[in-house]
Amino acid sequence: MGITMMHSSAWRIVLLATATLLVPGGSIPAAAQDDPSSEKVEKVKVTGKRNYYKQDNTSTASKTDTILRDVPQSITVITRDLIDDQDMRTMSDVVRFVPGVSMGQGEGHRDAPTMRGNSSTADFFIDGVRDDVQYFRDLYNSERIEVLKGPNAMIFGRGGGGGVINRVFKVADGEETLAFTFHAGSFDSKRLSADVGDRVDDMLAVRLNAVYENSESYRDFVNVERFGINPTALFAVSGDTRLHIGYEHFSDDRTVDRGVPSRNGRPLEIRESAFFGNPDLSYSEVKVNLLNVTFEHEFSPNVQLRNRTLIAGYDKYYSNVHANSAVNGLGNVSLQAYFSGTGRLNYFNQTDLIWELTTGSIKHRILAGVELGWQGTDNTRAPNNNAAGVVNIFKPTTFAPVVFSSPLQANNTVDLALGAAYVQDQIELTEQFHIIAGLRFDRFDLEFDDKRPANADFKRTDDLVSPRVGVIYKPIVPLSFYASYAVSYLPQSGDQFSALDVTLASLEPEEFVNLEAGVKWDIFPSLALTAALYQLDRKNTRAIDPISLQTVLSGEQRSEGFEIGLSGNVTSEWSIMAGYSIQNSEITKTTTAAPAGRVVPLVPEQTVSLWNHYRFAPGWAAALGVTHQSEVFASLSNGVILPSFTRVDAALYYRINDNFKMQLNIENVFDETYWGTAHNDNNITPGAPRAARLALSTQF
Repeated sequence: MGITMMHSSAWRIVLLATATLLVPGGSIPAAAQDDPSSEKVEKVKVTGKRNYYKQDNTSTASKTDTILRDVPQSITVITRDLIDDQDMRTMSDVVRFVPGVSMGQGEGHRDAPTMRGNSSTADFFIDGVRDDVQYFRDLYNSERIEVLKGPNAMIFGRGGGGGVINRVFKVADGEETLAFTFHAGSFDSKRLSADVGDRVDDMLAVRLNAVYENSESYRDFVNVERFGINPTALFAVSGDTRLHIGYEHFSDDRTVDRGVPSRNGRPLEIRESAFFGNPDLSYSEVKVNLLNVTFEHEFSPNVQLRNRTLIAGYDKYYSNVHANSAVNGLGNVSLQAYFSGTGRLNYFNQTDLIWELTTGSIKHRILAGVELGWQGTDNTRAPNNNAAGVVNIFKPTTFAPVVFSSPLQANNTVDLALGAAYVQDQIELTEQFHIIAGLRFDRFDLEFDDKRPANADFKRTDDLVSPRVGVIYKPIVPLSFYASYAVSYLPQSGDQFSALDVTLASLEPEEFVNLEAGVKWDIFPSLALTAALYQLDRKNTRAIDPISLQTVLSGEQRSEGFEIGLSGNVTSEWSIMAGYSIQNSEITKTTTAAPAGRVVPLVPEQTVSLWNHYRFAPGWAAALGVTHQSEVFASLSNGVILPSFTRVDAALYYRINDNFKMQLNIENVFDETYWGTAHNDNNITPGAPRAARLALSTQF
């Protein structure tokens, strides 16, 4: 992992071609060519690296480079080592090892996590900047995944009531790497990835990550084809100034698979491969083009400026014909059909000034920043065709033609303009007592143009003030106790802005309030233990007044829980990632969706995850993992239960020589029958049967 580079003419051509694509006009900026004082990009030669699941620092949770022990918030970091060891590919793979987080089915075409009892499709970020369109994200170009739990509006803005998921991308850093991995496995799984990078000259480094996958599935008629390419460049403009530029093109074409229906309040017990609906009319096509630019300048060792810009275009279309009823007494299931399209263009710009100073004996790290953004979205959706046909459990797949209903149920354009200003102070009163306090103001202007025959236009403006405060006590250096309070808001237009009418335009935003206390302990420098106890209240949820029959904001939800995690190296040979959570999330005051007392779906009372990686001989290692989830409700109806399950995974690793490595991953070793997640009572995803994947990696 990180062996000294073997140079070749072809290799140099690849790097220089990548650099040419990233530099306007195909040339290096004059400042980098002519300034003799320019900071040089250092060539790094890594001769060895042990497997490591512990992350020490983050700049995401506070926008400053901060030791995780000094962040008064529960954070789980999935490192690149863990991603590779488990052959993770999706966000669903990631959250299996994140206490307090589960992944919904997402109707078979999007990531849909539930974090501390609050589901979202928009609380995703790339290097701290919002990435909010509904699609399945890949991990090929991620250095690590950071899951921050609880409201995060002070840093991230609107939403984030239950938490956010941040992908930290791989970037050019001057390190030599030439790595390729080929994966092949059960159900005709095929995937090829590449990571190529080097220093071009003293002032320029480049890197290219790419992936191609074309895989079938344990589910009948289901396949996925995805392609991603992500070149990045680092320009050392001067000794104090650096410029990072990256571009990603990503496409994902797949069968939309919404699983199986229920029978008698439980998932239908049928072979895992059974596809309900019409696979020819169930597909999703996604195209993402994303430009990421970061400018950093150091005025002095104590004052830094960072400006980050993300421009992203998203095009998505999906169609599906799926189960829309429980199985009746004759074994029949009704089908539903519709299609939907989304086009979105995002512009976000964040500017942060970080100033470290001392007043008397008190140390400060002050963050002051602004964020400006604009999002334009075009939405279309056909009405539900609830007479799309009927199938029987003995023949659940149909290829009969379906007429999609008309006219369009949704045809609208949404423009969002936002501006935010925030300030934060990380205060070191003494070596033992630290305080972090911050305040953010957001101006949120939303315009909704309904293009249907009604041709109605609606607007709403929200001025949001989001505080965060945390207190940290460190009796000894490797041990921190903390308590924190944070608030977040979500305007009443949905996390994707797909719904706005005269009622929603007038209602106050939903409010999320989180109280949390926890401990973070570096048992060894290489091994970290974290634990957190929290109470998260969701307020201003819509409800119907029983007397006036008007929509009012009297609904509430409460989530309470305890989380504990362990990550890192127990010994130089033994790496571990473990987590446990116990949580309860329920409607405490009646909403439009459910009466008080209903349990929030996809929130297991208990989850357990454990992954052990052990190097038992030179060149050889093995891993064993266990995940357990207690029973959950499939939807807020609380009418269908997904039973508890325990899944065991294993892996074997062999390093052939310094440049070649083989890896065998086996999922669901004991072929457990289980249902991992759902979208509603009759879109339930069967867990995969036993599956094996073999990977051959080369690195020079």
